[in-house]
Amino acid sequence: MNFVFISPHFPRTYWLFANRLKRNGVNVLGIGDCPYDGLEDNVRDSLTEYYYVQDMKDYEQVFKAVAFFSFKYGKIDWLESNNEFWLEQDARLRTDFHITTGEQYADIGRIKKKSAMKEYYKKAGIPTARLHMVSNLEAAKDFINQVGYPVIVKPDIGVGANDTYKLKNEDELNGFFNNYPQVPYVMEEFVQGKIFSYDAILDNKSVPLMESCTEWPPSIMNIVTDKLDLAYFVRADVPEALRKAGRATVKAFDVKSRFVHLEFFQLEHDKEGLGKAGDFVGLEVNMRPAGGYTPDMMNYAHSMDVYQIWADMVTDNRRIQAEAQEDYFCVYAGRRDQFSYVHSPEEISNKYGNAIVMAERMPEMMVPQMGNQCYTVKLKIEAEVHEFIKFVTQRK
Repeated sequence: MNFVFISPHFPRTYWLFANRLKRNGVNVLGIGDCPYDGLEDNVRDSLTEYYYVQDMKDYEQVFKAVAFFSFKYGKIDWLESNNEFWLEQDARLRTDFHITTGEQYADIGRIKKKSAMKEYYKKAGIPTARLHMVSNLEAAKDFINQVGYPVIVKPDIGVGANDTYKLKNEDELNGFFNNYPQVPYVMEEFVQGKIFSYDAILDNKSVPLMESCTEWPPSIMNIVTDKLDLAYFVRADVPEALRKAGRATVKAFDVKSRFVHLEFFQLEHDKEGLGKAGDFVGLEVNMRPAGGYTPDMMNYAHSMDVYQIWADMVTDNRRIQAEAQEDYFCVYAGRRDQFSYVHSPEEISNKYGNAIVMAERMPEMMVPQMGNQCYTVKLKIEAEVHEFIKFVTQRK
């Protein structure tokens, strides 16, 4: 099997996807914008061959790289990056090289455009916030007259909380239109609630081989704009209502043979048209693994190897690893260099030393969302989760 892996060096742990494929006997052919000599040894050792391109955004350069591998090794069976930023380019390459084991270019809109997702949530029977395609100020006011302030505006195609704004009044609405970005935007009614993600690896019939649940803070957007400290955790359990919603969503979107990260609101209060307090409401779909070190946190929480489960899905279309006998909460708490904190790194180490599974600096690209320094622990009881978050993030 010939597998082209796009950008195996970033994010930093993605070499593990390539490594597990190679363990399974796959020819892993890497394409990236890091010169070969700059790759870490674990990346190089996980690849059969690597092709350096100067600009990954230049489709012609990446196309030539895939063409080279196709000429040298024969038909390409799979092509994947597992990275939100490259999903559309991945789909275009698959279509151009007749690689059928993944999303095709003509179908990518339904999983990239927030405006297109609504139809598929409806098909799944899952309520979602009302949406307006931003066009002009008067149309926006008409929409707000229906749903009320605040509203959320964000790019129709975007990654994470980048360029997302909460508009609370008419002055902020006017300010948004006075500096309107040159990309399509959507406007949604505001939904108050916690964010949960349904994370899964799917086989070629959309059946989950692995399921996990991550509980996120109510607003990643505020963490970026207000420089708050990010704290979130992989749960020891998957709430049954979330499991049902996640499975219905992947069926409706007809997603197969992928790692997926589906986001839902859990309503804090009854909301007309959406549901009762505690119900799950569709937020958006991401047809790739959760960001940061969340896949590793799933491993710690459930004593598994998601990278190997994914590779076994690719080569065998089944899960070979046994299910965990005991599950934990795995908690991430980040800090920002510009602030002072009540408890020192030494105090954190002394209090949680045996439970700490990661403590390291974050790459600059991830700092706006995740902070400069992270501490990640594995805990058994949910009450301990919130104690840990407070201990790490309490500022002076």
